[in-house]
Amino acid sequence: MLQLPDSPPRMKTLVSVDESYKLCQELTAKYAKTFYLGTLLMSPAKRQSVWAIYAWCRRTDELVDGPAAARTTPETLELWEKQLDSVFAGQPLDNYDVALVDTLQRFPLEIQPFRDMIAGQRMDLYRSRYETFEDLYLYCYRVAGTVGLMSTTIMGVDTSIYTAPWHRNQQPYLPIDEAIALGIANQLTNILRDVGEDARRGRIYLPLEDLAKFNYSEEELFRGVLDDRWRALMKFQIQRAREFYTKADRGITYLAPDARWPVWAASMLYGQILDVIERNDYQVFSQRAYVPQVQKLRTLPAAWMRSQVL
Repeated sequence: MLQLPDSPPRMKTLVSVDESYKLCQELTAKYAKTFYLGTLLMSPAKRQSVWAIYAWCRRTDELVDGPAAARTTPETLELWEKQLDSVFAGQPLDNYDVALVDTLQRFPLEIQPFRDMIAGQRMDLYRSRYETFEDLYLYCYRVAGTVGLMSTTIMGVDTSIYTAPWHRNQQPYLPIDEAIALGIANQLTNILRDVGEDARRGRIYLPLEDLAKFNYSEEELFRGVLDDRWRALMKFQIQRAREFYTKADRGITYLAPDARWPVWAASMLYGQILDVIERNDYQVFSQRAYVPQVQKLRTLPAAWMRSQVL
């Protein structure tokens, strides 16, 4: 759990840019194994910047989901947002910030998605239920859709077709909606994978209107009741997540050529968690769905083929 200073340290000696990127890489590799594998397919500059973004996102999430989350208050998040302002002003306050400041000098990232993610963490401070999918969608956008926005700026878009004279006045298509959709799909996958873990913390992220639709109660979820009603509910949720993956995948062709393979790999690998949940007969109360390393490696050639022809 990161500790935020009561006031910005003025004379603190921070690590070098290379050392900071190394810290971000180690954090990504430790906590996001599937995502990390996809980043290794990127160019060095892009992968480093994505690590810097992930490290910031992870540390932001730790404020409300980490070991010391019980001590996090709205004031904690206000202080964290002030530290974000400092980063965007080119003034790193800790060792991880050094890499993010360098990334901001390389790529034209906007601050608003970062602010939106902090707003998502504020939701976790006071909400443990979501009545409708519309409510949940806002949460998913803030904590994950924003990552799609940040990452798309790093990935870049394909401008090669706009070199012809008849295209010179056209602006390249920015797959913003698709980038957000990938973040939403990933977060919905996380929610389905982590039902049991979240329940043990008193949280239910599945929309309550969906539980009611399948005549399944909160109390049964906390007890881990796995029956045909639960299976039907999970099938419904998995189908919704896959629809977001489908929308996201349509935007990959617009990305810069060197970004398509890693994004296809990330989408396919994360989507396979849903397949594992199905193979586990929707047992997410006591069994964590994960994709074996061998299967991940087998997915990479298929992802490369898609990046070439789709």
